[in-house]
Amino acid sequence: MERPRRSNAVSFGKNLQRERESRGVSLESVSEGTKVSPRYLQALETGDHAQLPGGVFNRGIVQSYCRFLGLNEAEWLKRFAEFSRTEGSPDWTEFAQNVKRNRVEMGPRMRLRWWGVLLMMLALGAAGWALWRYILKPKLGTLAVAMASPSEQQTGCGRNPSNKTPWL
Repeated sequence: MERPRRSNAVSFGKNLQRERESRGVSLESVSEGTKVSPRYLQALETGDHAQLPGGVFNRGIVQSYCRFLGLNEAEWLKRFAEFSRTEGSPDWTEFAQNVKRNRVEMGPRMRLRWWGVLLMMLALGAAGWALWRYILKPKLGTLAVAMASPSEQQTGCGRNPSNKTPWL
């Protein structure tokens, strides 16, 4: 197995890419086999660490990549740690920056979406109320009159004729 040269993160990624290409494996098949997004794999191979999710996720990506290709995981993880300078204590500042960078900012379009959701909820509530008030409630009232026994209708027992909604 070819040992990666030690110069910078780009050479680390290029060495990974060479190992993958020497095995005749496409980036898409690595992505499918590892369940890692192709953009993260591409960022790893090009040495663009700013595009990686950060923290322990980067180590997991490298580990999955190496496992899929049949490379020595421990050796490549050690080299990755040297290149990314994260060996030892974790860099929580970098992790926090990556989380912030990957979050969606709540801009004017997002606020407009929430106003749209609120408007839809109000419209659904108004439609439900109108359905109840003008369609269901009158039908239930006429159904109650029709279900009353003939003796109750003649004598007026159990129902007040002036009351439009006997049960509601």
